[in-house]
Amino acid sequence: MLYASEQDWRQAPNKRVVLFAMSGLGKTHVSTLLRDGGGWFHYSVDYRIGTRYMGEYIADNAKREAMKVPFLRDLLMSDSIYLGANLSFHNLTPVSAYLGKPGDPARGGLPMAEYQRRQDQFARAEEQALLDTGYFIDRAQDLYGYPHFVCDTGGSICEWVDPTNPDDPILRELSRVALMVWIKGSEDHTAELIRRFDKAPKPMAYRPDFLAACWSEYLAEQGLAEAQVDPDAFIRWTYARALAHRQPIYEAMADKWGVTVAAADMARVRDQGDFTDIIAAALNRRNG
Repeated sequence: MLYASEQDWRQAPNKRVVLFAMSGLGKTHVSTLLRDGGGWFHYSVDYRIGTRYMGEYIADNAKREAMKVPFLRDLLMSDSIYLGANLSFHNLTPVSAYLGKPGDPARGGLPMAEYQRRQDQFARAEEQALLDTGYFIDRAQDLYGYPHFVCDTGGSICEWVDPTNPDDPILRELSRVALMVWIKGSEDHTAELIRRFDKAPKPMAYRPDFLAACWSEYLAEQGLAEAQVDPDAFIRWTYARALAHRQPIYEAMADKWGVTVAAADMARVRDQGDFTDIIAAALNRRNG
């Protein structure tokens, strides 16, 4: 690891971390807190995906819908209006909206083939955005003078890596340039994430084999054809399974490539000093 001990971490003139966890456990909150405190560059993987790697897909999809409206079509064809995504670190809705949900088109669903195509696009985008971390570390320091760096990953990072493979290209590169930090939720956190998701389901990205297995099982269990599926019902059904599927991968990532911090402890971070202490304690636990 980049920092072998508490002493290495505390004395490092350049602190660099990669935060990973399920969405909703505080990655962006802590990253924003560090950035606002000064000295830390906040690299949002999801923002990079939406602006660099999927921006054209998102814009073209919006234009495709607008072209169905004669008034808007005329304006677009004459270059009189511009359509684009208004992405920010705290508003990544355009990416989620593009990913969509599979099922009944009348209820906003996508055909499974199109849904899988967009999932594949997202997977390639996230893999590349993760591999861009080292470039942004250098850029943040050389161009802007930031000594410290926090990478705020998406919840689906675990879908594209194999923590048991010592040559995994993504984990090898990330651990080369930063300390991998898993924010581990409790059973209460899991229950709250499920409750929150059930109230407002949003698109997610999954490994192709996991998605295919869930889709086949859901159709068989519900006795439905593809076009009869309620999109929100399917992604609600899949979400709890996704949590169970991701948990052991996150754990293996932390055990083999980084450290673990309890979400409850991370939630108490108020400044850079608190964050430094929590990571130091995690390194001590690993070495103990």
